[in-house]
Formats: sequence, C-alpha cells, structure tokens
Amino acid sequence: MILEYIEKANDIKRYSGRELAQLAQEIREFLIEKVSMNGGHLASNLGVVELTMALHLVFNLPEDKIIWDVGHQSYTHKLLTGRRSEFDTLRTYGGMSGFPKRSESDCDCFDTGHSSTSISAGLGYAMARELKGEDYKVVTVIGDGALTGGMAWEALNNASKLKTNFIIVLNDNNMSISENVGGLSRYLGGLRTAESYQGLKRGIEDSLNSIPVYGENIVKKIRKTKSGIKQLVIPGMYFENMGILYLGPVDGHDISAMTRAFREASKVRGPVMVHVLTRKGNGYEPAERHPARFHGTEPFEIETGLPAHKRIKANYTDIFSTVMRKLGDRNKQVVAITAAMTDGTGLKRFHNMFPARFFDVGIAEEHAVTFAAGLAAAGLIPIVAIYSSFLQRAYDQILHDVCMQKLHVIFAVDRAGLVGRDGETHQGVFDIAFLSSIPGMTVLAPKNKWELSDMIKFAVAFNGPIAIRYPKGEAYDGLKEQREVIETGKAELLFRESQVLLVALGSMVKTAVAVREQLHERGCSCSVINARFAKPIDEEMIGQEAERHEIVVTMEEGIYSGGFGQQVKDFLQRKGCRAKMVSVAVPDRFVMQGSVDELLQKLGMDADGIRAQIVQAAGSAGSEYSGGHKDGVR
Repeated sequence: MILEYIEKANDIKRYSGRELAQLAQEIREFLIEKVSMNGGHLASNLGVVELTMALHLVFNLPEDKIIWDVGHQSYTHKLLTGRRSEFDTLRTYGGMSGFPKRSESDCDCFDTGHSSTSISAGLGYAMARELKGEDYKVVTVIGDGALTGGMAWEALNNASKLKTNFIIVLNDNNMSISENVGGLSRYLGGLRTAESYQGLKRGIEDSLNSIPVYGENIVKKIRKTKSGIKQLVIPGMYFENMGILYLGPVDGHDISAMTRAFREASKVRGPVMVHVLTRKGNGYEPAERHPARFHGTEPFEIETGLPAHKRIKANYTDIFSTVMRKLGDRNKQVVAITAAMTDGTGLKRFHNMFPARFFDVGIAEEHAVTFAAGLAAAGLIPIVAIYSSFLQRAYDQILHDVCMQKLHVIFAVDRAGLVGRDGETHQGVFDIAFLSSIPGMTVLAPKNKWELSDMIKFAVAFNGPIAIRYPKGEAYDGLKEQREVIETGKAELLFRESQVLLVALGSMVKTAVAVREQLHERGCSCSVINARFAKPIDEEMIGQEAERHEIVVTMEEGIYSGGFGQQVKDFLQRKGCRAKMVSVAVPDRFVMQGSVDELLQKLGMDADGIRAQIVQAAGSAGSEYSGGHKDGVR
C-alpha cells in the first residue's frame, strides 16, 4: 500500500506512472472509509484527488504556498503532508480540523473556511514574497462556485497588475466556463509559456516601449489587434482581457496533463489561471449521483451511501421549509433568496413550487442582502435564508441598505449557535451581537418548532427589518402547550416560582427546563422566562421578575460580548436590581470543532454546567440557599 509510505510533504515525488494511479485509488478508498465513520466533506474531496497530487508533484511544500479556497477539499492535501494517522480524529474535539489550519501543519499556509478568499490571500503572499526578495511559488485553488463571490473578482482585478508569477487554479466541477478545444488549446498554452515565446514577447515590448512618444501607442495597438485573433482560438479570453494569462481547460483527473500545465504556469511572469475540469464525487457512485448530499455528510453506509443513522425527528430547517411552502401559497408577495444554499437552507420545495419567486444569487451574501433591499423597496416581502456564519459577510449591507431605510427584509438565520464539527469558521455565535448592534433591527429566537412557525408568520406581517435565528439539529418539541401569541418585544413566562430566575433565549429554553428540574431535585424553586426577543428585550417582564428573585441567569447560544445577556445585565444594573447575575454564553474566544453537546459541556453551557454556576453564585452571594439545607441550591 503506497499511502502508508507517504509520511511527510514531498514523499509523493518518489512515485510515477501506475504507482500514482494506485495511490489515487488508495486515497479515495481511505477518504470514503474515514468520512463514512465521522462524517465530513466527501464529494468535494473525491473530486480533487488527482488535482492535489499534481500540485504536490510539481511544487515543494512547505516552501511553496498552496491556498485552498473554503478549504473543505483539503483532505488529500492533509494526507500528502503526513497526517494520515490523524484522520480518526477528523472534525472531533481536540482532533484534526476539516479545514486548513496553520497551527496544524506548516504546509497549511492560510486558514480558510469561508468562500472566495483564496485569491486575495495568495496575492498577499505573492506581494510579500517580492517585497522581501524571496523565491517561492504561490498557488491558490478556487472552485467555480467560489468564483461567484464578488471578493474573488476584486482580487482578480488587483492581481492583474502583478509582474511576478502567481498561479490561480480554477477547479471547475459544475459549469464549463469555456469549450475544450483540444489539441489547439494545449498547443497554444505550451507555446505561450515557452521560454522562447515569453522572452521574445518581453524583448519586443521593451524595445517598443523605449521608442520616444510613439512606442507605448504601438504596443497598445498590437495588443488590441492580437486579442481579436486570440478570441477565436483561445478559451478564457475574459481572464486574458483582465491581464491574467489563461491555460486550459485541463482534465482534472489526468495527473500528467495537470503536472505539465502547472510546470508551464510556473514559467509565467505575472498572474496565470489554470482551468481544471473535475467531477465532484469522482470514484464513488453515490457521491457522483448526489454531490450536494455528499458535500457535507453525516456518517453513512459505504455500500449504499445511505445515512448510518436514520433521522426520525424534523430539524429546524425542515420546519422552515414547510412553513415557506405554505407561505408561498398564501402570500404572492413573499419571495425567497439564498446564497448557493438551496438545499442547506430548506428552500428546495419553495424553489420547485414557486420558481419565479426564488433567487439563488450564488456565493454572494452581500449582493443577496442588497438585492433583497431592492425587492422590499419595490413592495415585495423578501425572506433571505443564510447560515449565521455566512451572514457575517453582509453586515454592512444589513446596516446600510436594509436598516437605515427601515425596509421589510426578513432574515432566516439558519445554523445559529454552535454548529459543531466544522469548527471556528462555521460556529454561528456572533449574529445576536452584530444584529443587535444595528438600530431598527428586531431579532427573535424560537424555543421550539411551533414557535419557529409562529415567528416566521409574525415576521411576514411585521413592518421593518427582522431576523429569526434558529439552530442546527432536531427541533425541540417540548412545551407544546405553552404557545402565547407573539407580540413585538414581549417575552413569555413559562414557570413562575422564586429564588432563581432563568431568562433563556431560543435553543437555551430546552436547557433551562432541564436546569429547573435539577434545581427542583435539590429543593430550589426556579422560574423560567422564554425571552423570544434578543432585541428589543422585554424590560417590563424581566425587570419585574428579577426583583422577585435572588439569582438571575441569562442563557444564550451566542457570544456574551454585545449579546443578549449583556443587554439584560446592563438593563438590570441601570435599574438598580440587587439580584446576583449569572451570564451563560459563549466566552470571548473562537470555538473549535466537536459535537454540539460536547462543546456545550466544555463551555459550561449544558444543564450540569449551568447548575454548577448557579451554586457558585449562590455561595458567593452568601445566600441561605447555597448550603445543603432542605430548600437550598446544592
């Protein structure tokens, strides 16, 4: 088995021909086996096995720099840099990340996790290389989907000015940007990167530019005439017109073809794009047939590709999907927008039933929000469904284009809170803080699946910017009988007792019920408020109930700084409340990967951890309930 002998970067260079074909097969089998056990990104990784191998054959790591856009396709890269033994810990707490991490290996030169960033980062490396007088290659690998992001085009525009080598690999696994014109394209690619051609071209340009007055105009005219001829025979002229040399398309599963293309690209003095055609899920039939389902997958059965654990209960995305379908029938003004996440956000049914009112704008969250603002200004009711982590990218548009104009745009903020195994780049813990900081924004979070349905309907009838945040995972089906009508800024009092007051937001209401049960077992009475609104908070109810309790505990699955708990604490302090305050929230740090339950436990945000904080607070306050007597908190 060849893979066993890949122990460090550049070990792959010992192999060639049939051995490389065997290694590619071994890598696929290894990835399928490991992802089937732990879950992860499979289809994208299977699609870039040969591409990654070709990069590692041509370039020298860690001296040369390879930057993976998004980074979820870096599994083969990790294998080829000596991390095979760590794959049993993939995406687990304390284990190997599913994304590139500089802290994990010096072969990971840039941490990624969100889309369309690689060209900017690579250009930064290339410029730093020149300023420092160093000599290494910089390669960025970006998918055709990520190229829909505006940031990528901003970087391309800037990269066109570069005078030294910078390689951009376009991994095209969905749409074909240009026709493959076969031998002619390969011939022209080789000709234009040959030393003789490049040297002649530079020599002529330098000579003409040295002619006083007329030289520069002559060069411009030659370039203009030349581009018309090129347009007929060379694909990728769009990039050429930007000043970026284009090579390809190249078969992304032909290692020798790609190594030739990468060596040719390395000779170019300036930015060069190598267009590589790959197939997502290549080599595993279920992933080839259903690439979207195997983009980010839970554990599955290798033989069938079916999930290893059947999901019985609906998740919050399912509830959103059902409500959206019904809203589409009832209200013709409702339109839906997503940023390349039709399936992930639960909008597939809405898309199928109301295609004219559904808009997938690609990986362009900023555009999605301002586009929604335009729709709202024209009298429609846009619902923008975006993961919490990705909504961060559109903060300015929410603030400037939606909230300043008080437009009725509804944000369905999916994956809000801890999302687990994708780690720091995907944890949705900042939305409460950054949305609450914007004047005019209203932010809600449901306690269970019925409340999510009610909140979406409330948001449609609302007038102004409004966001509903809901978590990943199974929808809570408890507290069904407690379903008060939703009113702006009004919380819901679920249990009214004394001693300890739990003020919980969204997903933490379920945890608050469990904490209350634990306190009851220890003889302590406990009230629970379902906050419903992160902004505006229900000052009337929270203020009145806080006066009746010795300890007030705020609970949210979000960052504390600027979050719900901090708002409540500031309000109660201004009010002069004497109750002891406990704030349960994500601390001021980035949260690594792990299961959601595991992360909650590590952060002290599960029922046991919260009870322990309440006991500690009771003791520090000198409460008569902090000891071990009959009515105490123990």
